[in-house]
Amino acid sequence: MFEKFEDTTEALASATASVEGKMSKGLKKLLKKVISQEANQNLAVADAKLGNAIQDKLALKCVYDSKVGELMRCIRSQMTGLISGLPEREMTAMSLGLAHSLSRYKLKFSPDKIDTMIVQAVSLLDDLDKELNNYMMRCREWYGWHFPELGKILTDNIAFIRSIQLMGERTNAHDTDLSDILPEDVEQKVKAAAEISMGTEISDEDMLNIKHLCQQVLEIQEYRTQLYEYLKNRMIAIAPNLTILVGELVGARLISHAGSLLNLAKHPASTVQILGSEKALFKALKTNHDTPKYGLIYHAQVVGSASAKLKGKISRTLAAKAALGCRVDALGEETSTELGLEQRAKVEGRIRQLEGGHAHQISGLAKKSAKFDKYENKSEVLQFKSAGDSTMASSTKRKFEDSQDEALEVKKMKVDETVDEDSSPKKKKKKKNKENEDKEANGEATEAPETPKSEKKKKKKKNKENEDKEANGEATEAPETPKSEKKKKKKKKADLENGANGVHE
Repeated sequence: MFEKFEDTTEALASATASVEGKMSKGLKKLLKKVISQEANQNLAVADAKLGNAIQDKLALKCVYDSKVGELMRCIRSQMTGLISGLPEREMTAMSLGLAHSLSRYKLKFSPDKIDTMIVQAVSLLDDLDKELNNYMMRCREWYGWHFPELGKILTDNIAFIRSIQLMGERTNAHDTDLSDILPEDVEQKVKAAAEISMGTEISDEDMLNIKHLCQQVLEIQEYRTQLYEYLKNRMIAIAPNLTILVGELVGARLISHAGSLLNLAKHPASTVQILGSEKALFKALKTNHDTPKYGLIYHAQVVGSASAKLKGKISRTLAAKAALGCRVDALGEETSTELGLEQRAKVEGRIRQLEGGHAHQISGLAKKSAKFDKYENKSEVLQFKSAGDSTMASSTKRKFEDSQDEALEVKKMKVDETVDEDSSPKKKKKKKNKENEDKEANGEATEAPETPKSEKKKKKKKNKENEDKEANGEATEAPETPKSEKKKKKKKKADLENGANGVHE
């Protein structure tokens, strides 16, 4: 059953109610008239939200699935055949008029379309900056052929443009008063440079075109200032908390990049932090490098005030606060700046804590702040102890170690003796012959040097020498009887070093 609308206004009201999932008055009357309360029938609906509204108010069972969707598409395609007395041409015109009215209504009352002006304004502001830069560089290059020294003296673009507009050719610099534009010392430099300039001469027509370009630059600059004031006022009205946290330009660029303030409010803090650096993010993920720490939020005043090593931490903190601020601005009923001021104070306090060397206060029930200890890596070289692998008892282990030490000492002393005996035998013979000659001159008997091959030969030789000395009436000394081998070896080593070689009186 079909029922005709009285006018376009009623049709628009019914269409908007259906789009929002509500039941209009005309639909309610029609359902009460057509469908009986006692009949156990299911109602096929084209929208699940609309079916829930009908079920709540009229207690009717509603059905919505893929089969119902196909049925509704068939009804819409065969609408002209089902409704009698309605030409297809008029049906198309009515559908088009209703669609236009519905679109205007949605655009007018959509809450997330207010920030469209901010998106357009910040895009235009960026375009104006690019055009201004191009125009100013063109003006510097053009006028530089006539007065190249002026570009090096005046670095400010606006002062450069106004000086050209007021002075004209460089020959007029001496008679032109530039005190309203330039400081006194800079003005003197300009006039001195104009007298000795190496630029070419230009005609009056060329100068006229240069002045016209300067006028265009000044007009664009003035319009840019007005546009910035408009953007600032709109940002304070629509997103006051976000504006206080990150500034007007950064906040407007974040909204423009996300599409709308509502879309920005849906993003988590981690996404807000790197918003604007998507190319660097995907490149880092592809090449397994470090991901970027900040995007558009890097240009905020709070991040710029932090030191280079703290910019990553502060951008993360500011992104978390900015995410909260834009959610309050987009979804909050009351517009107040209390949250933005409070969160900005916390971020600035965090900067002071990190720069002062204090850690962030522990959240939760703890009341004390964490200690800030500087990490120092202390590397210790440890050696493997082979004694730990021994399975012997402690007493046998000590005896074994003592015997090893004694064996090492004996071996070292033997090696020292062999080295001393083998070294320079010719020098030892010369020295011994010299000592024997000296003793013969003094009337003393000399003894042959001892070169023992074994202990027995050594004892026999000593006894024979003692007998010879007794026959000659010389006093002999008693042979040494060392108490231990160690003392004997030490004495031999000392005698060899001094060159005494066992002389007995």
